[in-house]
Amino acid sequence: MSEIKTFRHPQLRNKPENKRPRLPEWIRVKAPTSPVYGETKRLMRELNLVTVCEEAACPNIGECWAHKHATVMIMGEICTRACAFCNVATGKPAHLDPAEPDNVGMMALKTALRHMVITSVDRDDLDDGGAVHFAKCIEKVHFYAPTTTVEVLTPDFRDKPGGLETVIAARPDVFNHNLETVPRLYPTIRPGARYYHSLNILDRAKQIDPQVFTKSGIMVGLGEERIEVLQVMDDMRSANVDFLTIGQYLQPTPKHAKLERFVTPDEFAEYEKIAYTKGFLKVSATPLTRSSYHADDDFAVMREARRAKLAAAG
Repeated sequence: MSEIKTFRHPQLRNKPENKRPRLPEWIRVKAPTSPVYGETKRLMRELNLVTVCEEAACPNIGECWAHKHATVMIMGEICTRACAFCNVATGKPAHLDPAEPDNVGMMALKTALRHMVITSVDRDDLDDGGAVHFAKCIEKVHFYAPTTTVEVLTPDFRDKPGGLETVIAARPDVFNHNLETVPRLYPTIRPGARYYHSLNILDRAKQIDPQVFTKSGIMVGLGEERIEVLQVMDDMRSANVDFLTIGQYLQPTPKHAKLERFVTPDEFAEYEKIAYTKGFLKVSATPLTRSSYHADDDFAVMREARRAKLAAAG
């Protein structure tokens, strides 16, 4: 058995433990009980697909899977990065599964999804960072389920020239790349990435295809200051990001980055109000907001907001 299977996060083995505080009542969710949840899980295993819902221990899995809304995580379950906030396993990934793009397309067909979200682990070991594989998955969803809109949540393709262009050329409806946190916290929270490189990815995506919706999100509760969150909003708008998500960081294990505080629902509501004044087409800011939470409904709202904005402009 490999090291990664005996210890999910080998980079955290010698880290001190940070006690996880008790969750406030506004964050507690019910355990999955819906029969549809079980059906969704069986379909994922039948198609040999990994989901970020499971790997990242998402608190919304019961609600989303009850509606067959599962976010597929392509290119395996092992990431080459070691972000301090993330529950996805770190280590040496396996080879890409050539059948995966077809399986992703079949999932869209069998679940009759209106909107499908595809994400991935970081694959720094691949020459293109997995961009061609990403594009194949998008294309297969278009083939098997032509009416299903596609949202991708990609890695940063750092030092992978042409990676972003390859993904955008496959024509996703939404391109999402999360900034995750404020610039000051990158060295400890997201050490393998660079804030301004990620911001540039979002800007370039819109330059390559002005029609694609762009989306990005951050977590709060990691020690960021309010003024820093507002600056991130301004940075995103300078890159023409359409959709902002803000959610509460929840510490996966005692070894992960320390949860500094729980942000209150009123604070989230204030962030949402401010973000709309800055020009975002859609904002989701709640304690349980995650990148793909209610993504299908939010996409419909965002698309209508763009239409209304264009109509008002004449």
